[in-house]
Amino acid sequence: MTPLEQALRERIRTGGPIGVDAYMEACNSFYYATRDPLGTAGDFTTAPEISQMFGEMVGAALADCWHRAGRPGGTRYVELGPGRGTLAADALRVLRSAGFGCPVDLVETSPVLRDLQRQQHPDATFHDDLTTIGTDGPILLVANEFFDALPVRQLVDGQERRVTITAGQLAFDRDGAIVEQSPQRSEVATDLARRLDAQGGAALVIDYGYTEGASGDTLQAVHAHQFAYVLERPGEHDLTAHVDFAVLAAAARDGGARVGGPVSQGNWLETLV
Repeated sequence: MTPLEQALRERIRTGGPIGVDAYMEACNSFYYATRDPLGTAGDFTTAPEISQMFGEMVGAALADCWHRAGRPGGTRYVELGPGRGTLAADALRVLRSAGFGCPVDLVETSPVLRDLQRQQHPDATFHDDLTTIGTDGPILLVANEFFDALPVRQLVDGQERRVTITAGQLAFDRDGAIVEQSPQRSEVATDLARRLDAQGGAALVIDYGYTEGASGDTLQAVHAHQFAYVLERPGEHDLTAHVDFAVLAAAARDGGARVGGPVSQGNWLETLV
């Protein structure tokens, strides 16, 4: 039994079943705080770790936005959940070749990943969330595979699905047709949009998800590049759920941002060539 599972069992025994969102948040907080999950020795690999061209394409897209805006001074590069800092390194290489020389702000809560990011970006400023990032100029923001790790609620017939203990094992308290919601994702998107509306800038969000609205269970666990059961060994697997881009776009519009897309990653990369 993992240390986190012991803590979760005690939490359930004393306070009753917990929502899927609370379970997911606890698992990912523990997971990311205690390891580097990336690469062949980890649990999954993201596009920036496969080819530097991905980050360079991101940098080229942001450089184009910056140039078309008149190259405003004081513009910040901001990344949410920067992994090892690989995408930022590749994107900033292109941005700096285009004349961009402004501050770098990385939003990261994992001390393990912060240490890796600091090796590549010793002059970066680190933040736990967006609230402490400077408001003195526009931002160019990237969120690659960030929103899918934020917690989701699951509803079955309008009732919240929860994690409980049954026959001595962690188990869901109900099954059936599932609808997923993520108030935390919407809150982050709205806060980001308000900042863009007030300061100017652009945000690029890249993630797994859907656009037309959907129902179904997309919560998944990955360990050693293989799928695992989400209630097995909590805190030792990466938990994600697909992003509802229609909801995310609506939340951004509520915050005052203009929204483009969503488009598939393949189509987006092709248009940049």
